Amino acid sequence: MTALTADEAKALFPDEVVTHARTRFVSVPGVDGKVALITIDNGHDHTRPSTFGPQSLVSLSAAFDEAAAASPAAIAVTGKPFIFAVGADLTAVEGATERSQAVTIGQLGHDVFRKFTDSPVPTFAFVNGAVMGGGLELALSCHYRTLTSNAAAIALPEVFLGLFPGWGGTQLLPNLIGPNDAVTVIFENALNQNKMLKPKQALDLGIVDVLFDSADYLEQSLLWLASVVRGDVVPARREIDRGEGWDAAVARARAIVEGKTKGAAPGALKALELLELARANDLDAGYAAETEALADVVMSDELRAGLYSFNLVQKRAKRPAGAPDKSLARKVTKVGIVGAGLMASQMALLFARRLEVPVVLTDIDQARVDKGVGYVHAEVDKLLGKKRVSPDQANRLKALVSGSLDKAAFADADFVIEAVFEDLGVKQKVFAEVEEHVSPEAVLATNTSSLSITEMASGLKHPERVVGFHFFNPVAVMPLLEIVRAGQTDDATLATAFAVGKQLKKSSVLVKDAPAFVVNRLLTRFMGEVVKSIDEGTPFEVADKATEPLGLPMSPLILLQLVGPAVALHVAETMNRAFPDRFGVSENMKEFVAAGKTAVYQWDSAGKQSVDPEVQELWAFGDKPLTGEEVFARALEALAEEIRIMLDEGVVAEAQDIDLCMLLGAGWPFWLGGITPYLDRSGISEKVTGKRFLAPGVASVPA
Repeated sequence: MTALTADEAKALFPDEVVTHARTRFVSVPGVDGKVALITIDNGHDHTRPSTFGPQSLVSLSAAFDEAAAASPAAIAVTGKPFIFAVGADLTAVEGATERSQAVTIGQLGHDVFRKFTDSPVPTFAFVNGAVMGGGLELALSCHYRTLTSNAAAIALPEVFLGLFPGWGGTQLLPNLIGPNDAVTVIFENALNQNKMLKPKQALDLGIVDVLFDSADYLEQSLLWLASVVRGDVVPARREIDRGEGWDAAVARARAIVEGKTKGAAPGALKALELLELARANDLDAGYAAETEALADVVMSDELRAGLYSFNLVQKRAKRPAGAPDKSLARKVTKVGIVGAGLMASQMALLFARRLEVPVVLTDIDQARVDKGVGYVHAEVDKLLGKKRVSPDQANRLKALVSGSLDKAAFADADFVIEAVFEDLGVKQKVFAEVEEHVSPEAVLATNTSSLSITEMASGLKHPERVVGFHFFNPVAVMPLLEIVRAGQTDDATLATAFAVGKQLKKSSVLVKDAPAFVVNRLLTRFMGEVVKSIDEGTPFEVADKATEPLGLPMSPLILLQLVGPAVALHVAETMNRAFPDRFGVSENMKEFVAAGKTAVYQWDSAGKQSVDPEVQELWAFGDKPLTGEEVFARALEALAEEIRIMLDEGVVAEAQDIDLCMLLGAGWPFWLGGITPYLDRSGISEKVTGKRFLAPGVASVPA
């Protein structure tokens, strides 16, 4: 038992935002004796959810002891309005400088939560709102669970962060709902961009016993508690298959981890070991193993990089470096979109849903306009079918989006964005036409992925109102928005762009007007080195698998297929014109695109992947093949060189912004920290550039 005093807990983590646990005793109809109700609350509103650090756990332990000492009929734990608890205080984890501290945090959580499991009187978790990580582990530690039907977030997200559920989750969940469903929650959802469960799913999986509406949630939960205490209700518990079913679940988890992380995330690998251990349903052994594994992972650079990533996404992304004062932003009451293709149509739907203002699409002929508006209406119908919008909302959204052949339809638009062919002359012509119709204050935004915005604006009467507004595809899904300040962009325009980005619920990063900005520049350099190695004679499969140690969401050649070879070639040519010494253009890639090929690989009916023989035939290979290790080293060294140049050029404010862009725009894993922490810890930064990108202890274990 890890018994910490309040003072010892405070010394372990003095800056903790403490979640206090308070016990009161309530009378419930039909229950002999009192019910002890523990409420956990950090004293902040729902925008700062309750978490557990050492002092919070000590407070919860004391509240439980107070409850148990009164010999109640039952003990229940609930949270503040809209929030149960969202897990461990990650800043406490970051603050651990010695393994012994990590062990203490692990043991303390187990010891406190286990009081609810080992209690001789029934324990209940009244999950009245968001519940994640350690919060869900506390609920699992209780004998019974109710859940509010409007809970906003339910998950065990730890594997997504590079950790694992370390306060009982790997042991309790598979033994409650079965190993296969536990794999869905712990591995599959976490590694699928931290997918959340809906309340009904949590009920169907057996994570909770009953759902109640939010209006009288606590009263209904207490009445249900009474029925359980009296024996009128006996919640069902699954029979757990500890044989072949468990084997199959572990195999599925291993396939998910290998497919998603390529073995690069220690937390996911530890979770696999612990899932196998949970088969014995021995909490003493399981919790001891969780604590030791937790200490190992907490003291790894990969987890520190994951926590660095988490902080970038949760904090830096919400306060973009270099953004002007938001009070300078102009109000946007109508949006114009030049172009009605797929990207433009996706934008139209997003603007209409998030800004709830009229959106008008234009294009060169009526058929294109009709197709664009039709796409939006069809997508709204899909949302209606999934009950993501009400019939009234669907009608309003459709009414907001219209089309026109005449750019005069933009006369009263405050924000016009172009999404036309990626050609500088075409875009200049479009902006010149739009400028004839809009007010001098209207923002002109471009979704270009690589062209100079300064040049694009150079012939306009008001170049100061032109800004880059670069979405990633698919528009609704990818969270990053590169907001690009051109040579004459003024603060009001920039502030408006950031305000609109926030309304669109995107994470915006300020970028200088430099070729291909951040994500496309780095991916083009990275993929360029892989393609170059193939040109030199390295087999496709060897070059493509070379980057697997990073655990990227997809290999370079699969990414090439997703982006589209023609688009990738166009960006490579743009970069080659800007930086011919570092960005080449593959003659083979030109042939590949000219032949109309869209993928290097083909798949048979069984899903087996092989190189398309026609691609193999058209590719002219050199006679200097590289090993996978050589391709990997070359690609990473190129990234390190390019990032240092970009920082020296002032493309973004700091390395943190590079990492944020790679996390949110390219889907690179949290355990890489984007990319610079990996380059630092592997020694590549210093080898190539002579210094690290980040100070020791930032995204790494303090020395």
